[in-house]
Amino acid sequence: MQIQRVLLHNFRNIECADVGLDEGLNIFFGDNAQGKTNFLEAVYYAAASRSHRASRDRELIMTNEKLARVKVQVKHEFLTTDIAMEIEKDSKRMFVNGLQIKRLGELFGNLFCVIFSPEDLSLVKSGPGLRRRFMDMELCQLYPAYYHNLRMYYKVMKQRNNLLRDMAFNQGRGLDTLDVWDEQLVSYGAKLIDTRARFVEKLSSIACKNQMDITGGKEKLEIIYKNNVDSDGFLEKLIKTRNYDIIKKNTSVGVHKDDMEFKINGKDARIYASQGQSRTAALSVKLAQVTLTYEERGCMPVLLLDDLLSELDLSRQRYLMERVKGLGLQCIITLTGAESAFGEYLSEQGAKIFKVTEGKIDEVTV
Repeated sequence: MQIQRVLLHNFRNIECADVGLDEGLNIFFGDNAQGKTNFLEAVYYAAASRSHRASRDRELIMTNEKLARVKVQVKHEFLTTDIAMEIEKDSKRMFVNGLQIKRLGELFGNLFCVIFSPEDLSLVKSGPGLRRRFMDMELCQLYPAYYHNLRMYYKVMKQRNNLLRDMAFNQGRGLDTLDVWDEQLVSYGAKLIDTRARFVEKLSSIACKNQMDITGGKEKLEIIYKNNVDSDGFLEKLIKTRNYDIIKKNTSVGVHKDDMEFKINGKDARIYASQGQSRTAALSVKLAQVTLTYEERGCMPVLLLDDLLSELDLSRQRYLMERVKGLGLQCIITLTGAESAFGEYLSEQGAKIFKVTEGKIDEVTV
């Protein structure tokens, strides 16, 4: 899978851009706050209909403008697909090959992307929210049915929480209705639990091999799915915590409390891993995403590396780029300066290079 062309209009600080990409390495360099990350963000948005860093779509629209547009032309084998997104402050429209689509599930699968940014280096030691987001963003791309179940789970939970608040002020009236919401929450939640469990098991196996490779066999990485509830015991746990939930006016158990645990050589990485070890683990996981996408969907994703090389030491930089080269996938990299030693190394690999200055993107020859 390769991106051939990206067109942007009023996206963040990029007023207008028409960029043709190479099938291999593509380097975007420039000073900080010029728009390099904005370009990667637009590409990822076309794949997932959400930003990897913004919580609201309206943040993606250029200041004082009403509409932003993203268009990405994707080639997969002999098929070319046009994906277009129109973003307004309170709405967005999605198009595939010129036809508007209504359901997000129709978007997933047209473009697979794996994005790796400096924030991802804290995946191991951050809070559980970031790890749940990581699972959900990957699984929504891999399995459209997962997105449906996830959306319905949170919709049902919102209704349940509304009822809990009403029950708190009405002496517990509404118990029969609560039974209905509990059954629906368990129905969607059980599917999410099963999918997450299979995903983490596969991810752990691949990431473990990566970690052993990077460290010369010195570090064994294990990723464990820490589900808050089991599929079979979910309903029972909801019933047991009802009184507590009514007092707190929200749902205290469920899929929304899940986490992943990282272990290195049998020890909890959040507590015992060094910064270098945790960064290596994050790198192993991201590369495992690439492999897993290929195994599950039969195509290599586009790899997006956002100002990451400056955060990794030289040995990890070299390992990452050699792996990228060996995988034969398309990669888009942002760098603070292509004049750096590593930027020169990348240019020697036949990369296409672009300079980004105040939202303007120009191809250059090094």
